[in-house]
Amino acid sequence: MEKTLYLKSTDKDISKYVVFSGDPRRVEKIISFMDDVKEIAVSREFHSYTGFYKGVKITISSTGIGGPSAAIAMEEMYECGMEVAIRLGTVMGLRDDLLGKFIIPVGAMREDGTTTTYVDKSYPAVADFELIEYMNKSAENNGFGYDNSIICSYDGFYSQMRESRLSTKLEMSIVEDIQELKKFNIGGIDMESSTILTLSRLMGIKGCVVTMTTVLENLKNYLKGGNRQKAEEEDLVRVVLDGIVLYDTANK
Repeated sequence: MEKTLYLKSTDKDISKYVVFSGDPRRVEKIISFMDDVKEIAVSREFHSYTGFYKGVKITISSTGIGGPSAAIAMEEMYECGMEVAIRLGTVMGLRDDLLGKFIIPVGAMREDGTTTTYVDKSYPAVADFELIEYMNKSAENNGFGYDNSIICSYDGFYSQMRESRLSTKLEMSIVEDIQELKKFNIGGIDMESSTILTLSRLMGIKGCVVTMTTVLENLKNYLKGGNRQKAEEEDLVRVVLDGIVLYDTANK
């Protein structure tokens, strides 16, 4: 096959297991845990590599921020034969007790705009339960607690997730809207999970999300310094990669 348009990849480059992370810099950290890593391409916000972790072939790719670019990454990895899609990233928690903890959501509210270009909004963004089971087990094995609540994916960071000079000027109801979400027992907010989960279901592949709560609503509190770095670049990475190994072993 020809290389895909943006990720510059082919079916020969990509594993059936693909881990997506928004930040290209975090991708560089993830591959430091792996062996025999091959750079696939560094193209725009998409930095893609394939290597091995504990003998399992895994592809890692960044997506940038938000649903539109995450959908491009999903589409092109699907073209290359992806069978399992996992989002590894951070989430804004809506409960104080979640700071520094994992949220491995069963599903996401689709408050983004990208997924509505694919399917009616009544279509649910739901994770694969078998994948959730192994990611939960991986968190336990690594000594971490986790929460399997529903999260919500938005498009606008400064218009929906954090107050800014402009949102204040425009009198946007960010704080009030977040309080509404909390009434529905929503565990956290991000910008990509609903896209990953919706598209994986439409593609007929397995998908899930593993996130670390690094900040709380409207940035009222957040992990600081080395605690945040360890949570994002070590704890989160180990749980996801070990979870893939558990899943792969069980499904051989």
